[in-house]
Amino acid sequence: MSARRLIVFRNRVRPGEEAAYAEAASGMYALAEQMPGFVASKDFVAEDGERLALIEFDSAEHLAAWRHHPDHARAQADGRSRWYTEYSLDVCDVVRSSRFDAATGTWERSD
Repeated sequence: MSARRLIVFRNRVRPGEEAAYAEAASGMYALAEQMPGFVASKDFVAEDGERLALIEFDSAEHLAAWRHHPDHARAQADGRSRWYTEYSLDVCDVVRSSRFDAATGTWERSD
């Protein structure tokens, strides 16, 4: 089994706070990218305003370091007091991966 962790973060931003939130979130993502073990992050916004972030770290230990980073802890508190009307966060073990790239013809799988 892989040690990788995938965070599924669903949220809704309070009306009128979208621009300020985007600026604050940009700073948090820049910080996350500098953390040891950070693999990738991707954000999506649905037509109904729900946001989804998929964030990947290479291990539980590196994810814990991010979770407890002082700036991230402050941002989490700000999220509850200022930014979000609601959110849910799930941390998942990556149990299997498969990747394909048509440009190179490569296909790989790990169980």
